[in-house]
Amino acid sequence: MSKPYLIIAAGGTGGHMFPAQALAEVMLRRGWRVKLSTDARGARYTGGFPHSTEIEQVASATFARGGIFAKAMVPFRVVGGVVSMAWRMLRDRPDVVVGFGGYPSIPALGAAWILRRPRMIHEQNGVLGRVNGIFAKRVDRVACGTWPTTLPDGVDAVHVGNPVRLAVKERAGAGYISPGDYPMSILVIGGSQGARILSDVVPPAIASLPLETLQHLRVSHQARDEDGDRVAAYYAEHGVDADVQTFFTDIPKRMTEAQLVISRSGASSVADISVIGRPSILIPFAAATGDHQTANARGLVEAGAAIRIPESMLTVDSLAEQVAAVLQNPDAALQMCLAAVRASKPNAAEDLAALVETLAGREHQDPEGQTE
Repeated sequence: MSKPYLIIAAGGTGGHMFPAQALAEVMLRRGWRVKLSTDARGARYTGGFPHSTEIEQVASATFARGGIFAKAMVPFRVVGGVVSMAWRMLRDRPDVVVGFGGYPSIPALGAAWILRRPRMIHEQNGVLGRVNGIFAKRVDRVACGTWPTTLPDGVDAVHVGNPVRLAVKERAGAGYISPGDYPMSILVIGGSQGARILSDVVPPAIASLPLETLQHLRVSHQARDEDGDRVAAYYAEHGVDADVQTFFTDIPKRMTEAQLVISRSGASSVADISVIGRPSILIPFAAATGDHQTANARGLVEAGAAIRIPESMLTVDSLAEQVAAVLQNPDAALQMCLAAVRASKPNAAEDLAALVETLAGREHQDPEGQTE
């Protein structure tokens, strides 16, 4: 008997690719054959996918980049991608297609719609992305990572949470060492977009902390290529022990060791922070479509697990004040940690996998023969 076959389609950012990876991990463990359909940008994130995941690069196009000619060619490239994918699906029929958003998910979802294959989208943010908005009424199921999520009229959704990678789930609710007079760390993650303001504001805010705090502090700061050298130089000039890199491959480990996380409120970052359980200062990206990062932050803020600073109010002084408020109040920091764990959905990947199997007309059997 052949294995059931899942196509996962995801765009070229970590926000789309990390939950896609989490679903792939679960489905492979459940005996499915899994193929990832993404573009060249998304391929940069495939290193963490299980080696048995089939990787297929598709040509994608977006109206957000390129000149007039490139934008004029977008519809033709999209149609070509859909037709090509439909032809492949006729030869190798998927049981289910799941899209995680981004323009590279259009070919697989479009072909699945034309061929009437079971299909679903997962929206990570509190506001539907452009591509998921197009397909929300053209799929069999809509799953949401952030709740509530703004949806088109007549569209119902299931709140499963945002799937986290196995490396994150393994650290769910990890023990927390409250701030004190011993080595502490801060993790700074800014995402691929809009990270420059964090590189401008975070280093001087941390450097302004009292010496009795700084002498115990180590900073892990993820910065863009063009900002890395100056950020590292600033920390060094001000005597701050800092590790500055363009991309950390061990974020789950660094987050587990951190007393505080300073981050944009991308959906995957918020999910990782809540599942591991760490106090955070969230700075929503002001230019995010539909202000969805503010929506993403809402759950942790309302739970008392995070402090939100709107980008318009982000200054060196305002950030330094909030960092100090966490690091100088160990009991409050611990309560933020516990609140984050309570707000988390560590089994989101398994819940999403169950929806996939329901669409395929299958029920998962655990090792003792009980259905989930």
